[in-house]
Amino acid sequence: MRDHLTEIIVFTFLFLLVSAMGFVAARWRAPRDMAHLDEWGLGGRNFGGWITWFLVGGDLYTAYTFVAVPALIFGAGAAGFFAVPYTIVIYPLVFLVLCRLWSVSHRHGFVTPADFVRNRFDSPILALLIAITGIVATMPYIALQLVGIEAVLKTMGVTGDNALARHLPIIIAFAILAAYTYQSGLRAPALIAFVKDSLIYIVILVAIIYLPYKLGGWGDIFNAADAKFKASPAPGDGILLNANNQLQYVTLALGSALALFLYPHSITGVLASRNRDVIKRNMSALPAYSLLLGLIALLGYMAIAAGVKPLPGAKAGSVDSNTVVPLLFDQQFPGWFAGVAYAAIGIGALVPAAIMSIAAANLFTRNIYKEYLKRDATPAQEAQVSKVTSLLVKVGALAFIIFLDPQFSIDLQLIGGVIILQTLPAVALGLYTRWFHRGALIAGWVAGMGLGMWMLYQVANPTTGKKHFAGSAFPLSEFGFDTKKTIYVGIVAVLVNLVVAALLTLVLRAAKVTDGVDHTTPDDYFADEGDPRVTSGTERDADSAREPVA
Repeated sequence: MRDHLTEIIVFTFLFLLVSAMGFVAARWRAPRDMAHLDEWGLGGRNFGGWITWFLVGGDLYTAYTFVAVPALIFGAGAAGFFAVPYTIVIYPLVFLVLCRLWSVSHRHGFVTPADFVRNRFDSPILALLIAITGIVATMPYIALQLVGIEAVLKTMGVTGDNALARHLPIIIAFAILAAYTYQSGLRAPALIAFVKDSLIYIVILVAIIYLPYKLGGWGDIFNAADAKFKASPAPGDGILLNANNQLQYVTLALGSALALFLYPHSITGVLASRNRDVIKRNMSALPAYSLLLGLIALLGYMAIAAGVKPLPGAKAGSVDSNTVVPLLFDQQFPGWFAGVAYAAIGIGALVPAAIMSIAAANLFTRNIYKEYLKRDATPAQEAQVSKVTSLLVKVGALAFIIFLDPQFSIDLQLIGGVIILQTLPAVALGLYTRWFHRGALIAGWVAGMGLGMWMLYQVANPTTGKKHFAGSAFPLSEFGFDTKKTIYVGIVAVLVNLVVAALLTLVLRAAKVTDGVDHTTPDDYFADEGDPRVTSGTERDADSAREPVA
């Protein structure tokens, strides 16, 4: 193993550079008043096309994606490519949905999806469920960004053997992240995203040209991968899917696509956009990131051809598959460029982690603190509570990594997709129809969440020895089918959610149960920049977003 000094120096320099940018971002684009959620939590709602491109792209394509997708392909083969089609089909699916969400939020001053649900269905309880769901689903997602940083630090040899030495570099990195996020809000990840995405594009473009040249060409790379999977004693995929995994692949891709833009951090990036045209252009152009993701995925096969052996895991006898890509870079790139590649992964963790913590904090502030603890909170108090909450969220994410097996955190990310999918009827469908009864939506959420948790509890992994919550691939044999096929838990759970909500809506409407008042109007969903009914953030405080706008 070579000396890592050059890698450490380059990594540290770039990490400190973007940290400085994070602190400077508080003065970027002349905020009117940072003591306001519109400014701190949504960047003034004034980001144009390029900023939104890098912000949303940096939000969705994370450090975890950089290390975990190739690691999954390295270990499991073709199934790992599910991430590529789902990031392609998502954009047409959400194109019109996000435009409508932006318009109604722009007109009413909504900061979170739960704000919209509160006003659309006149239900504090349903809004509370949406807020809690968003926070719970986001927490392990933030923790998984630490997995990417930890894999890089482990490869460079800067983590120790005991718990404190192993996690100290991550604690320091996230302390710096917490400091500049607290000061600069959403402007910090928006500015850093330019550097993050530029570095990732450079690293991947060099990798797909340079590494195949060193490894004998693409033919040798695919032949090596094919040979490895054919020699594996465990049944599974090779470079092609096997018949038992095809249903799981399709449902996982579709379910992941439906879940992606329901996450609060995804919505936060969209609501920060200047107008509807910015969203339309970005939904049309963001699939270019999917090309990048496809190239990143191929690093898993390159690692097989290069003979990469993952570093040992936290448990005795286990391996840390997340170190596959960093080790590939360490073995094949010169030290200075490996340092650049590590910085791309490390910085790639900071951008989404910052946005996720801000989004979770906004949910708590708007839909728990202001709704139930202090209804007359001023904008400055809202911003302060959100800042402090964002710090607590980061501490919680650190706790996931420090006190839990990272593999368990990865399983939680899969569970997170199942959880956030249960907000689809109220948030996504609610943007198009008020037909669902608010009581039925609550019952549907309970049914979908309950079934989803039961199914996840049944999922075991004989390889790791976990008997429960070991993934999201549910065996159909548990439903009495004579097959070895599996299906994504999230799809089944959200379908049950929708069925219960629809049937109970019919019952409640037949019984003439009160359904509250819709505080939005049809033209709210088509409002755009310059709309005369839209006021500035500070002017809007007089009739806060918590109070319905007629």
